[in-house]
Amino acid sequence: MYIEQLVFIVSSAALIGCALMMVIAKNTVHSALFLVMCFVASAVLWILLEAEFLALILIFVYVGAVMTLFLFVIMLLNLDIISREKGMFVRFLPIGIVLILGMLAMMVYVISPEHFGHLVPVHESADYSNIKELGMVLYTQYVYPLEAAAALLLVAIIAAVGLTFRGKAHRKAQNINEQLLVKKEDRLTILKMPSEGKEE
Repeated sequence: MYIEQLVFIVSSAALIGCALMMVIAKNTVHSALFLVMCFVASAVLWILLEAEFLALILIFVYVGAVMTLFLFVIMLLNLDIISREKGMFVRFLPIGIVLILGMLAMMVYVISPEHFGHLVPVHESADYSNIKELGMVLYTQYVYPLEAAAALLLVAIIAAVGLTFRGKAHRKAQNINEQLLVKKEDRLTILKMPSEGKEE
């Protein structure tokens, strides 16, 4: 057995196991940690496919930034959902089974040989840059979907700012016209006071 096959089997088993534990775990912090392990195992699979850039992005962006933020938010909120939502698993189990079966059917349809094809990994030379190839594909073949995704993210940011904006209360702003129309007589008062040590 080659070392690549052994790493693939171990990483795939870890990915499937951590994904199941992420769903099954009752503690939200444990679920977030299992999701981090899923990202790490997925990064190992990307490295086996010689896509080092995607593996590093998965580690640095998702594990290092996004999941760290989620983990801190979950820990700070101290969610106590288990005691309040007893029986939720049994109540939503039929819907979950239907969704799982639908996702499995779509995966089988997409990965089938007539749609996905028989792909063989190609080993490139040492000077091969998958970042360049990814950029060429994104900005030539998929440039319009990329721009559409960027526009959607921009709209989402503007919508989030608009939903959280609470008006002009407690906001200090300059009024340039009022500042230019100010006169000395309106702001300055001269008081005449006797100097120290002078007797009246």
